[in-house]
Amino acid sequence: MIRIMSLASVLALTTACASVPPEPIIEDTPFVEAVFVEDMPERPVEIVETPTVLPLPGQMKPVDGTKRTVTRVYTSPTETIRKGTTEARIEPSVDGYVNAIQIYPYTEGALYRLYAAPGQVSDIALQPGETLVSVSAGDTVRWIVGDTSSGSGGTARAHVLVKPIAAGLSTNLMIATDRRTYHLELESVDGTYMAALSWRYPADELAELLSRNKAAAVKESASIAPGILLESLNFDYLIEGDRPDWRPIRVFDDGRQVFIQMPDQLPATDAPPLFILGASGDAELVNYRLRGNYYIVDHLFRAAELRIGEKDQTVVRIRKRLQRSGLASLFGAEG
Repeated sequence: MIRIMSLASVLALTTACASVPPEPIIEDTPFVEAVFVEDMPERPVEIVETPTVLPLPGQMKPVDGTKRTVTRVYTSPTETIRKGTTEARIEPSVDGYVNAIQIYPYTEGALYRLYAAPGQVSDIALQPGETLVSVSAGDTVRWIVGDTSSGSGGTARAHVLVKPIAAGLSTNLMIATDRRTYHLELESVDGTYMAALSWRYPADELAELLSRNKAAAVKESASIAPGILLESLNFDYLIEGDRPDWRPIRVFDDGRQVFIQMPDQLPATDAPPLFILGASGDAELVNYRLRGNYYIVDHLFRAAELRIGEKDQTVVRIRKRLQRSGLASLFGAEG
């Protein structure tokens, strides 16, 4: 009796598996080439103001084709030096003040003005983390120059302190650090003084911005897409056809998009175009992007093909399996 019941159960299960419909035949004609769109994720961009280089004499040329006579003016070396120093000098500005600190934009070779007063100390603050190497002043008799530091670790900051012994004095100061060189002109006056000055560094800010964007790009390329839930992934896809070097490794979807994983280090020039057959069986125009070694298709599809060539095409077909019935899924039958 037990043997008869077991035989009946096997027959019932076999009948259930045999009831699974066969895979549909997908014709080649309905496939439509998907549109490749550049994957350009938006990143926060910080606007960095950079110093504007002034045009030098002789750089401005006439655009009307008219030849003009240029009279060369010869000046003495003294006049040339005076003119060059004057043009390189940067004076304090109202817009440059933050509280009592005058903040200059750093430019290599510029001459920064510092106005001091007798009986008052003026603080020259360097960039945090910058190491002071040497300080040289033109007049070390009537100007008192010293240095100190504030903070610790990565926030440690070097300071150069200057104080004149009388008004009406002027000298220059050169500060060398492990990162750059500063040139200053010191002048002592009565009635007012600059309590502190420091710099902002547009070139460093730009380099930091580029580095941050590069790190963000690496992080984004390491992940396929944000917000994918593991429990929503469906790997029920078949990969058929030819076996070129660019044959996909696996295909899955999250209920909204299809992700086609290609071999690592696939050159963009060798990436085959994608042709799509819609989920309803009709041809649909679909966009897809290439992020890292993944094709990301914006919609679910019934079948797709990757093709290269014209006459002798290399074709790899991706086909979504039919939903399995309960018993067929239990015994691993494809459906």
